[in-house]
This record gives sequence, C-alpha cells and structure tokens, in this order.
Amino acid sequence: MTISLFANGETVSIKASNEIVIILKSHYVKNMKRYSYTVDKYPSTFFFEEELMKHES
Repeated sequence: MTISLFANGETVSIKASNEIVIILKSHYVKNMKRYSYTVDKYPSTFFFEEELMKHES
C-alpha cells in the first residue's frame, strides 16, 4: 500500500473544474492500488488522486 497524497480535511482543487473542495474521507482501493477520496461538495461521488491537485492558497 502506498501513502495517500492528500489528508482528510485538506483543501484541494478538482482538476476538471478547478473547483476548490475539502477532502472528507480517503480510502485505499486494494485491487486498483490507489486511493479514492470523498469531498464535501460531492459526498456521493469519489475522486482518484489523479483527478485532484493541491490547492495553492
């Protein structure tokens, strides 16, 4: 298992929309060998690390 790029409570941007969101929960998907993240504005959707980027404040 690798280390998650983002922490719970961290502010990030969604690459596709450049929308700023806060990570609520992260989960390691073992069979895909990567993390998925649930964010505050879209709690019923998950995002993978490559769909998010660190937010520069």
